[in-house]
Amino acid sequence: MLKLQKVSKKLPDGRMLLKNISFEVQKGEFVGIVGESGVGKTVLLRCINGLTIPDSGDVIINGEDRPQKINGKKGRELRMMRRRIAMIFQGSILVKRLSVIENVMTGKLGQISTARSILYGFTDKEAAEAVEALEKVGIAHLAHRRAETLSGGEQQRVAIARAMLQDPYLLLADEPVSNLDPKNAETVLEYMLPLTDRMAIIGVFHHPEIVRRYCSRAIGIKDGIVVYDGSPDLDQSVLQEIYGGGTEPAVKAVSCF
Repeated sequence: MLKLQKVSKKLPDGRMLLKNISFEVQKGEFVGIVGESGVGKTVLLRCINGLTIPDSGDVIINGEDRPQKINGKKGRELRMMRRRIAMIFQGSILVKRLSVIENVMTGKLGQISTARSILYGFTDKEAAEAVEALEKVGIAHLAHRRAETLSGGEQQRVAIARAMLQDPYLLLADEPVSNLDPKNAETVLEYMLPLTDRMAIIGVFHHPEIVRRYCSRAIGIKDGIVVYDGSPDLDQSVLQEIYGGGTEPAVKAVSCF
């Protein structure tokens, strides 16, 4: 599904942020990436979907017929690969003036012609698929509401429905619940979890408790390298390895639910 081979990335000031990152992810996995702020977790996700180009190493996607390197791809080739890699951000990034169902249908934009995309000319079948996706995240009754009228948790569920309509083989989630209260965070994660039946999910999370509860695997990054890759049940010794000294107060504060 996904293979990273010695991926490295420098910051503009020349400092090496990611150093020879290597791991593989398969369909059905929900991988939680953890580490201190500024360690490069978001940059790593951007390298995976081609928004950022690694300075060295390869990001290999094998979602359909044959493995392909996403780094180095440009133009149409890159767009073709990205259309099956969905991404959920810290904020939902919806088009606030559009309705909920219109926002969900934008998940199909990478798979339709330019003329249709300019006119938002979605078919009845695509609209029905959007409603079905909204039903799966429990907000079909909001389909015709303007996105700007929704709560933060509802907007993130719209983002999940949009990703479902994209029919990806890989979903990247960059701190998808960090702006939500504990109840809404739990709701969003409960809707994300079943998606592993159809795809692999890689999420960046700040709270080890979220990783323990929802992920099937954890990857810890410290000083630009992978220092842990294993069970999501992160005990104190593992947290010490990932976060270094002073982890105890943070661990006590992460009982989000």
